[in-house]
Amino acid sequence: MEAVIQKTSRKEQEIASKSISHLVNTAAAISKHNTEGVKIKIQETGEFVTVPTKALDLLFYILNNMAEGKSISLVPSDSEITTQQAADMLNVSRPHIVKLLEGGIIPHKKVGSHRRILLEDLIEYDRKQKEQRDSSLKYLAEQAQDLRLGYE
Repeated sequence: MEAVIQKTSRKEQEIASKSISHLVNTAAAISKHNTEGVKIKIQETGEFVTVPTKALDLLFYILNNMAEGKSISLVPSDSEITTQQAADMLNVSRPHIVKLLEGGIIPHKKVGSHRRILLEDLIEYDRKQKEQRDSSLKYLAEQAQDLRLGYE
């Protein structure tokens, strides 16, 4: 698994943006039928391919991110990642990740002298951090309102 992939180009951004507008209506129609698979026609070959509806949802998510110029990495949820990959995903330094691991904040295992982190554990840590940030921001906003600090 690679932690860093190529940035989405302007041309790819434009193609993704155009694709999304077509897929929005299609996705809405498909969700009404409640099917498990969707037939997609490959225009270049004329071939039809059936894909799971969830895969189409994932394609929509990928295109949305590409249209915004974001790059995407797909990793199976039961994957183990390195400390550098974890740092890249959380946008922090590798030494910071190591401190979190050694402090027992994020579970990990050692393979020889290397630390490995389950992706789902890292995602859970990130989710908890976001919840804590949101809670703190809400508290600060409420305090500012109570103290009439001009934030309305």
